[in-house]
Amino acid sequence: MAVATLYVNSVTGKDANTGSRLSPLKTITHALKITKSPGIIQLAPGTYNTSTGEIFPLIIPGETLLVGNESNKGQEIIISGSGKYQSPSFGWQNITLLLLGDASVLGVTITNPSNKGTGIWIESTAPTLANNTFSKCLREGILTTGNAKPAILDNIFIQNSASGLMMARHSKGEVLRNVFENNPVGVALSDFAAPLIANNKLIKNRIALALARDASPVLRRNLICQNTQGGLLVNGNAIPDLGKPQDPADNIFREQKEFDIQNLSFQTVSSVGNQLNPAQVKGVVEFLAATADTPSQVGISTSFADLDGHWAAEFVEALVKQDFISGFPDGTFQPSTPITRAQYAALITKTFQFPASNNLNRFKDIRTDFWAAKAIASAAEAGFLNGFPDGTFRPGQNLTKVQAIVSIVNGLKFTGSNPNGLLVYSDRAQIPTYATNAITIATQKLLIINYPQPELLEPLREITRAEIAALIYQALVARGQAEVVASPYIVKPDTEIPSFSDLVGHWAEAYIRALVSMNLTQGFADGSYQPDKPMTRAQYTALISAAFNPTPKRPATEFTDVPGDFWAVKAIQIAASGGFVGGFSDRTFRPYQNVQRLQVIVSLVNGLGLPPASQDLLTIYTDRKSIPEYARTAVATATQYKIIINYPDPQILAPTKEATRAEVAAMIYQALVALKRSKPI
Repeated sequence: MAVATLYVNSVTGKDANTGSRLSPLKTITHALKITKSPGIIQLAPGTYNTSTGEIFPLIIPGETLLVGNESNKGQEIIISGSGKYQSPSFGWQNITLLLLGDASVLGVTITNPSNKGTGIWIESTAPTLANNTFSKCLREGILTTGNAKPAILDNIFIQNSASGLMMARHSKGEVLRNVFENNPVGVALSDFAAPLIANNKLIKNRIALALARDASPVLRRNLICQNTQGGLLVNGNAIPDLGKPQDPADNIFREQKEFDIQNLSFQTVSSVGNQLNPAQVKGVVEFLAATADTPSQVGISTSFADLDGHWAAEFVEALVKQDFISGFPDGTFQPSTPITRAQYAALITKTFQFPASNNLNRFKDIRTDFWAAKAIASAAEAGFLNGFPDGTFRPGQNLTKVQAIVSIVNGLKFTGSNPNGLLVYSDRAQIPTYATNAITIATQKLLIINYPQPELLEPLREITRAEIAALIYQALVARGQAEVVASPYIVKPDTEIPSFSDLVGHWAEAYIRALVSMNLTQGFADGSYQPDKPMTRAQYTALISAAFNPTPKRPATEFTDVPGDFWAVKAIQIAASGGFVGGFSDRTFRPYQNVQRLQVIVSLVNGLGLPPASQDLLTIYTDRKSIPEYARTAVATATQYKIIINYPDPQILAPTKEATRAEVAAMIYQALVALKRSKPI
């Protein structure tokens, strides 16, 4: 679907304009009035406030992207203002932006100059906020409440009056790779808030993290340092997850003035695998050792103080022995520290022995006397690394997991992949399109190691020194240059799932592959699945009996046109006695007749015994008048349970259309989701 973009320029625009690139609007306020979801509102550099015509709060609807300049965290695109908003959780508030649904705000600076003002308010929605700056808000930069599940990624929170981020009520979501600096509290958590807070830098605040009431965040791989009062303050009944014996947290606490951790609660706080000063710990904190739960960790002699029992110890030591990688002067390896592009270039140049390059002026931000200039030039010439469109290399920028994997696969020219390989990753939807092939190849070659959950790739997260060591070692194994190291965290593709020649890129691919992986459906002998071919009534009963194996609700019927040796006779009897299908008045079943979409919908609702829903739900379908009266409640029920999949237009039901193999597979999978027997796709 084409997504419309409206251009806004507070300096040169006019709200009477069309909103095109050459004829921009003046205000975000007007753009929000005329935009259609999904849509993009692209902001030009400038200040957007009441004097330029903005009316606050700005309410960003779902499927709308408000975009500035992500490359500089929105430094020149400033949204400053405040308006009244009545929160269901907290009553009247002064806020700059309210985010609905899955709205996104990318690359802008947010300031709320009003007393007790909040930059962005998120209430029971799941928006994305990435590469923004939240500065000088007179309370907090972001507040989440209700059942909010935001993705708060790669932002800067600086000099806000109360906190950078406040999460309350039942907020969850992810807070990843942000910088919280010079706020009274970097991150404040209250009520039952339980987000994942990982890979952030919380520096020079008064208190980095403050927990109250029953907050229970998961804290992983954060750098918490130079905070003028302390690092982590725990109050009430809050219980932070600071690691488990099988899952060390790898947070780094250092250089706080008064405490690294202060536990004022009535609970015992457990710490596993964190770097901190025991003398800076106040209150009851229990220090537990990480378990050596893999064969490769047992008895591994390590030369680094912080690698004893670490999951990557054997990979790191193998590279150290060959002088490919080294630690730090203080005797540590710092396995959880991200690796920069310059450090990575030096590592792979040494490991794979690239020839020297004479083109040291390839990138305009790399001086010829820069310590990694030769390695960067060689790695670029060998095809492992590229620069950016502006001619820079950005040597100090941290590398992400997906960038590292793509680099290794492309640079070493690995080939040969099965598109089903990505099915092992529960977060495969986060894999950028450009990297899909490289990651399938890397999975097939056993290059990828995911700790502690092999099925969780986290492709957009910064890769750590431990992870890059493991990835490079596995590349050496794949080239026959190193011995195999046993590790339960090596991702192994599911080779049992066949590849179908006609499924790659099909809209129903994920549903079909999921059913295939559960051994509920299969393709044809020629290697195809034929997703757009109609499905017969016999084929439908085979899928029903395999997916649901229903208990009999009525006596089995013997149909006159289904002989005892017919391939689907048992499936037809199971589906019929289970209430999913019936015969015709002449006692025939007509197994070769194609099944209609409406028949599938009614069959699933009746067979599963789902409680009826209001027919008001049918208003979403533009062709609702074509739904027969007898089936209207069943269609409404299937709509409520999200069983119905309409492609390409979600608003067109097409009830009398013959159902394709893809459509039936998708609706049966959604029925399994409704029964909580499968995870949503």
